[in-house]
Amino acid sequence: MALGAKNIRLMIAGVAVLAAGFLLLSGGGSSDPQVFNYDMFDWRRLVAAPIVIVAGIVVEIVAIMGKFPEKTEE
Repeated sequence: MALGAKNIRLMIAGVAVLAAGFLLLSGGGSSDPQVFNYDMFDWRRLVAAPIVIVAGIVVEIVAIMGKFPEKTEE
């Protein structure tokens, strides 16, 4: 395979981190369009979620581009 077992595990971890970032980004809507909801500008959505998403992208890049030595049984 082109990618080793560690690369695959890192890719799965990166997808989990990305999913967590998008979950942090969600919410903040209002059921009444006449009422403005200030939860849209929460610290979680403006700061934490983008940092987690960028971290997930970095993990994915390392998982794809990184070359990790495979354990050999002797």
